[in-house]
Formats: sequence, C-alpha cells, structure tokens
Amino acid sequence: MKIAVASDHAGFAYKEKAKQYLESKGYEVIDFGAYNTDRSDYPDFGHNAAAAIAEGKAERGVFVCGSGIGISMTANRHKGVRAVDAVTVEMATLSRQHNNANVLALGERLVSWEDAEKIIDAFFATAFEGGRHEDRVKKIDN
Repeated sequence: MKIAVASDHAGFAYKEKAKQYLESKGYEVIDFGAYNTDRSDYPDFGHNAAAAIAEGKAERGVFVCGSGIGISMTANRHKGVRAVDAVTVEMATLSRQHNNANVLALGERLVSWEDAEKIIDAFFATAFEGGRHEDRVKKIDN
C-alpha cells in the first residue's frame, strides 16, 4: 500500500516519525513535505498529498500539522478524500469502520508520539464495514 505523508513545520517531527514507522511496517511512503522545520503553510503540502490520493497515486495518507485541524480541512477539499483529525484510537477506528476515512490527520501539539503510534496502528488495522455506511459515504462527495 502506498501512503502519502505531508506536514507543515509544526508537524514535521511527527511526519518524519510516521514515515519511518510506516516504512518499518512495510508500507511504501511518498513524502510531499515539508522537508524541514522552516516556517511553512500546511495547504502547500496538504493539497499535493491529497491530490495524490484523489488521483489514485496513493491509497491512504498521514498528514500532520500543529493541531491536525488545518491540514485535515485542506485534505477534505479534495473529492474522494475523507480525512479525520483523530486524537484517540476510538476516533481512528470509527473513522475507518463507518466513514472509510483514507487520511489520518494528527496534531503534533495535541497527542504524544506514543498515542500517535497507537492511533496510526488503529487507522491502518481497521477495515471499512460497508453495509449501511456505504450510502452515507457516497453522499459525502455529492
């Protein structure tokens, strides 16, 4: 599975950790930046990474900014991208089960790296339930 990763300066450290963590689990990671901690704007990187998912160049994403809010809002502007700003394992799990989320947004300032790893694990281990949720997910892009 190809995973797009993106961040701004405030999420750079976790993006780098997430990239290494995902690669250690056998995922192919495509890094859309930021590439350092110099001040940067999350939409510049979030739009490019979300476009890659919308175009089928990556199947899922892990996007990081200070809160996870801005970069998830950016990602959700793209048709076919369903980003969740998860701060708990339960949020990550439910977003996959019920909403078929394909982008996990993390807030580096809001969750510990230990919790972020657990959230990432839940996001990638959980399947979409389909069924009664399928029609709801289809309505998102309308």
